[in-house]
Amino acid sequence: MEKRHRRFNGDKKAGRSILSGLEKRFIKKFTPKIPSFIETYHLTYLTLFWSLGIILFGYLARNDIRWLWGISILIFFQWLSDIFDGAVGRYRNTGLIRWGYYMDHFLDYVFICSVLIGYSFIIPDDLKYLFFFVFALFVAFMMNSYLYFATTNELRIYFFGFGPTEMRLIFIIINTLLIFFGKSYLAWSLPYVIVAAVIGLTIVVYHCQKTLWKEDMRNKSKGFHKNSAHTKRFR
Repeated sequence: MEKRHRRFNGDKKAGRSILSGLEKRFIKKFTPKIPSFIETYHLTYLTLFWSLGIILFGYLARNDIRWLWGISILIFFQWLSDIFDGAVGRYRNTGLIRWGYYMDHFLDYVFICSVLIGYSFIIPDDLKYLFFFVFALFVAFMMNSYLYFATTNELRIYFFGFGPTEMRLIFIIINTLLIFFGKSYLAWSLPYVIVAAVIGLTIVVYHCQKTLWKEDMRNKSKGFHKNSAHTKRFR
């Protein structure tokens, strides 16, 4: 018997964010202009380079906070390579859909880790423990997206109008504030960021589990009626 596979939708993102409209127009305009010698997997692997640079600049920012400009530039470059790797693959029909899903999201995790490691060099020692909570919350949002995709084949990475692009923009804004107002800004705001993230995660998980519960009950109901009809035919 031939094995039937459900279509893999890992290359399609459900929902919208605040900047997704502008981002899609930007991608559509410039994807055909990317040189042919730059392959989709080149763009994906660039995240490793950007991540190492972010850690280095974070280390240098211990003594000169202006190195955070370098982190902001690398965050911008990571955004460019990240939005175009999948777009180039679709435009050229490279076929690297599952590989792209796996490597892109694994390297997203690497990128987030690099940003947090970079910040850990400049945050006061008595507040470094808070980064464990920040890291756990970032991973929780990622896990929610991947688990929801595994159960629905629908990839959701946008929450309350925020997605990866908006998150990168927030990092750049944080860097700018740190450069102009000093490290005390980060120390003051971090607990509030954690509380807001916990509330947001709670709402997201509640919504997702409620959707999956309804889907399970709907499938159970359909299965019950089918079994009932099957039973009647053999009475």
